[in-house]
Amino acid sequence: MTRRYCLLLVCLALGLPSAAALAAPTPVGYWLVQEGTSVVQIEESGGKLGGRIVWLKEPNYPAGSKQGPAGQPKVDAHNPDAAKRDRKLLGLPIVWGLSPPDAKGVCDGGQVYDPRNGKTYSGTITMAGKDRLELRGYIMVSLIGRSSTWTRVDPGKYGLKP
Repeated sequence: MTRRYCLLLVCLALGLPSAAALAAPTPVGYWLVQEGTSVVQIEESGGKLGGRIVWLKEPNYPAGSKQGPAGQPKVDAHNPDAAKRDRKLLGLPIVWGLSPPDAKGVCDGGQVYDPRNGKTYSGTITMAGKDRLELRGYIMVSLIGRSSTWTRVDPGKYGLKP
């Protein structure tokens, strides 16, 4: 009986890593950015991950704004390509080309666009848990860059349909 019990424990122990791999966190979903000003939806398409802004705390320019007419939707005003400066921020792609997460929960090889300054950076996402990710944008090497922690959210809370 003891031998069967030991064999069962060994089988279970060998099966746990594969079960854990199947349950590895994914960045696919809805994420509130660190500042709390927007929600980004990350999706997978063609084996790559990308994300777009799907909710803005303040989607329109306020009265007295120097950046745009009051009540009008905010646009990608800082884009270096003048032809793209009238694109609405709502729906704007800001993350693209990332690989699906590896065994360590890292998605790399992509680009990150910051509409606040109109610059595009190399980017990575590191899953810091099921409901937390760290987005890092950098120039040339990952040591020279900036990170932002995003929190997974329920899209219904923001009036979004999954």
